[in-house]
Amino acid sequence: MGNWIVNNGLSAFILVVWMGINIFLFVWFYFFYDLGDQFIYTRYLLGSALAWARAPAAVLNFNCMLILLPVCRNLLSFFRGSLMCCGRTMRKQLDKNISFHKLVAYMIALMTAVHTIAHLINVEWYNNSRLGVYGEVSTELSELEDGANTTYLNPIRSTNINAQQTPTYFVFTTIAGLTGVIITLALILIITSSMEVIRRSYFEVFWYTHHLFVVFFIGLVFHGAGYIVRRQVTTDPPHNVTFCRDRPSDWGLIPACPVPQFAGGPAQTWWWVIGPMILYIFERVLRFIRYMQAVTYRKIVLHPSKVLELQLIKNGFKMEVGQYVFLNCPAISQLEWHPFTMTSAPEEDFFAVHIRSAGDWTDKLIDIMKNLPEGTQGPKMGVDGPFGTASEDVFDYEVSMLVGAGIGVTPFASILKSIWYKFKISNPKLRTRKIYFYWICRETHAFEWFADLLQGLEREMEERGMVDFLTYKLYLTGWDQGHANHARIHSDEDTDVVTGLKQKTNYGRPAWDKEFEQVRKENPTSVVGTFLCGPAVLAKILEKKCAKYSDVDPRKTRFYFNKENF
Repeated sequence: MGNWIVNNGLSAFILVVWMGINIFLFVWFYFFYDLGDQFIYTRYLLGSALAWARAPAAVLNFNCMLILLPVCRNLLSFFRGSLMCCGRTMRKQLDKNISFHKLVAYMIALMTAVHTIAHLINVEWYNNSRLGVYGEVSTELSELEDGANTTYLNPIRSTNINAQQTPTYFVFTTIAGLTGVIITLALILIITSSMEVIRRSYFEVFWYTHHLFVVFFIGLVFHGAGYIVRRQVTTDPPHNVTFCRDRPSDWGLIPACPVPQFAGGPAQTWWWVIGPMILYIFERVLRFIRYMQAVTYRKIVLHPSKVLELQLIKNGFKMEVGQYVFLNCPAISQLEWHPFTMTSAPEEDFFAVHIRSAGDWTDKLIDIMKNLPEGTQGPKMGVDGPFGTASEDVFDYEVSMLVGAGIGVTPFASILKSIWYKFKISNPKLRTRKIYFYWICRETHAFEWFADLLQGLEREMEERGMVDFLTYKLYLTGWDQGHANHARIHSDEDTDVVTGLKQKTNYGRPAWDKEFEQVRKENPTSVVGTFLCGPAVLAKILEKKCAKYSDVDPRKTRFYFNKENF
């Protein structure tokens, strides 16, 4: 339990606080509407469905306030920079922004379902009350009118429509009903297109439907302006509900029972969401400004395994290790932006990305670059960023474990290049004294573009007598018996037959228990940062290993898990 707290304690606390606020809002507003005196007559018409509609609405307001904040990338980068003086555990929470965004979305979906079902029941009960189904008091309340048509209780005012069609007519002809339908449909499309299988296979569908959030928020702001849920207001003389509620025939005839008056609103949703909406608008304006800044190509390289390397130059661009940028190519799509981790080092005068063929957008970009005349610039490229990730903190640890899967090696290319530059200038600020690097690939060609960097590091470490500084292990998972036989024949050679490196390639997957045990044994009193850029399945494994092999005693080895999130 103590090991788990080391890695997840603060995250769990934040989730408990978030869930506690949701529960508090639900319970508070449920009883406010279920017990409040100003809603006694409203409950005559709607019963408990009133509270079941309004309590989820309060939770929706709170979560709709939060949903945009985790995707304000510039805001998060600002906070990451502001929190550099704070502990790594606090900064680490910013790397879970997408996970929190999804969690808030799930809560919005759940509360929308409850809110919608309750209001569908409310509309039906409003209609039945208008038809006199529920008795004298409900009928009298439903027939209350005034000249300005503002102090009624039952929002269903028309009686000249077929009774069976009234609820449908009401839903599609009122502000609350129509906006409710629009935002519910938008939410359904956003959530269904965000499923992993669609996002991975049809990213464009996910990208375009996700922008229905604009429709969602516009509808949300106007949704409460329909004043469907109404409360009793004070009259002069006051209407004594306790005395008058069972004698509707006396309303307006005796001083103690003047005709009850009702009012809706005020609309509250915009109070909650206006701040995040303004922040997000500033976010998009800043992205547009960055998009308009000129980007030039320094070099375009096509590597094996359909990997494209772009070396780009942009005035005023400054980066740190492990950061990423969003790229937009108008020749392919004016609206699509895709994230790519930078593989260059901060010490270089350009920034580079490696792009693997992984969908329509990347395939089109690779095709464009293949067909470029030699020596010409590539198509216009918009760049937004850089943005911070967990890998920025790699040099804050005495010992780091870097785990990359396939193209997921890209942030560690930046880190290892930066280390190479730091050694060349003998940077005294480098506090990291040991790095363990693991790269897992399906095919041999994937190693080729990265092997040159590792060879350079091998030479640099040998020249400086620091061979033990970097321990790296390469794993080939997509091998057959032919690969194994070839490796066995050349096992006596000084360099690996696959990569040309002195470190031989391993066939299969890492035995993580053995690796963590070795790291803990070699670093008995160190804080070890474990960094992953790879699939969620591997993330779960490494997170469990970090918890398993961490010691509660701060004087002994502790592993902190960090994962790249886009």
